Amino acid sequence: MNTRVFLIIAIVAGLVLSTLALANPSVEDQIKARQSAYTFMSWNMNRIRAQVIDEDVPFNAAQVQGWANAIAAAANSNMSLMFGPDTVQGTGWKPTRLRPEFFQDMARTGEIASNFVQQANALAEAAETGDPAAIAAQFRQTGEACGACHRPFRAPE
Repeated sequence: MNTRVFLIIAIVAGLVLSTLALANPSVEDQIKARQSAYTFMSWNMNRIRAQVIDEDVPFNAAQVQGWANAIAAAANSNMSLMFGPDTVQGTGWKPTRLRPEFFQDMARTGEIASNFVQQANALAEAAETGDPAAIAAQFRQTGEACGACHRPFRAPE
């Protein structure tokens, strides 16, 4: 076998193995991914809160819109791939706080997740208006959607 053919086969094999690894991420990688995604969304929510709820920071419509869009993008990123059944135990960046109840009624879990995505999208839409009152109202709805999952499915620290 010549070197060129061997190199092509090695590259294709590497791509196939990489794809398989991504298709079946380890428990640790799933936990890390979701912890990172939720930390990212929380960071953005806190920036919005400072401007439209706490009013600690002067309102900047462009900033709020960017943060709201980031939250919506993360919410729409098929987060379900980060919740394999084996991820109720284990460590990502820190030990997981996911409760087993998450998997006991998947229809309810799906409704809660779907509502969060809808509320995150509505937050991005409200941010497009530039109206701090409208953004604040939708921010509260989005926060409630977050809590609807945290309360039953996330253990306290």
